[in-house]
Amino acid sequence: MLLLFASTLNPVFGLKNCNFPTIFNFGDSNSDTGGFSASLITVTPPYGETYFHKPAGREYDGRLMIDFMAKSLGLPYLSAYLDSLGTNFSHGANFATTASTIRLPTNIIPAGGFSPFYLNIQCSQQFVQFKSRSQMIRKNGGIFATLMPKGDYFSKALYTFDIGQNDLSEGFFGNMTIEEVNASIPNIVNKFSINVKNIYNLGARSFWIHNTGPIGCLPYILANFPSAQRDSYGCAKSYNDVAQYFNHNLKEAIVQLRKELPLAAITYVDVYSVKYSLFTKPKEYGFELPLVACCGYGGMYNSSSSVGCGGTITVNGSQIFVGSCERPSIRVNWDGVHYTEAANKFVFDQISTGAFSDPPIPLKMACHNI
Repeated sequence: MLLLFASTLNPVFGLKNCNFPTIFNFGDSNSDTGGFSASLITVTPPYGETYFHKPAGREYDGRLMIDFMAKSLGLPYLSAYLDSLGTNFSHGANFATTASTIRLPTNIIPAGGFSPFYLNIQCSQQFVQFKSRSQMIRKNGGIFATLMPKGDYFSKALYTFDIGQNDLSEGFFGNMTIEEVNASIPNIVNKFSINVKNIYNLGARSFWIHNTGPIGCLPYILANFPSAQRDSYGCAKSYNDVAQYFNHNLKEAIVQLRKELPLAAITYVDVYSVKYSLFTKPKEYGFELPLVACCGYGGMYNSSSSVGCGGTITVNGSQIFVGSCERPSIRVNWDGVHYTEAANKFVFDQISTGAFSDPPIPLKMACHNI
């Protein structure tokens, strides 16, 4: 009944399983499968220890939601666009990089903390080049032709977005007040909409867009803003309120995008609610210590701005390697910023059903009714 209702309101969606041949992903570290590590700062142990048993370009102990998404659709894990070695783009490409923002950041690595590959670069530069050059390579033939997507895959692909958290972080850590960060959100969301339109104009039709998670529950926020008022679960309430305001604006923008892009099937996915449930009732889902980083050092949140996961610190004259906790599989947060593979799997299992989507369409049916 939910599917019938959704299709009635959104006739652009079909009522059968999609056959997505490719995924093109845009975003930040929530979905970066190796772009940042290949181009800027290499990921080191203990990152990757849970699933890959070695660093795999991800700022996590294992797999991300985008990895579970690809697997559920019968596709290989996405190669990062910025990774030039051993990559295969025949079933899509990942343009996301850690520390990416929607807007052009003011503090770019190495001088600052944010990626130069913000959303406009990912969509209007990198994807545009990828689309045209990949087809030139296919046309020329040779050993690289089979590593590129077929021409008709671009209109049949699933286009996924998970970005916005770093725009809020940039404000918080740039000494902006909560009110000032809130005031910046309409402009941030407007920039997001412009990029979705650009991708649509390049032939994209099926969009799966995540909202942003409860940033106020993450150890790096809790450790750096100790005076922020906590909610009954220990999260920084005002910071979560900003995330929810961003999500409100994003959802309204998507309503407008559906009007302006009549052939687009746009699914808004409420990852905030699922992620927040990991902090409100962790034991119910088999988790513990949700506010404490598994891999980190210092304080009640095991998180510090002076040393991070995989770093070394001198304690009483001895060098200590900052490694992971004993059982990442029952922890929510990996390194103060990112979730564990176990938490990512939990969130994906919830959102893939369509129960947290608008319209309430499962992932496998979230395609344009061609």
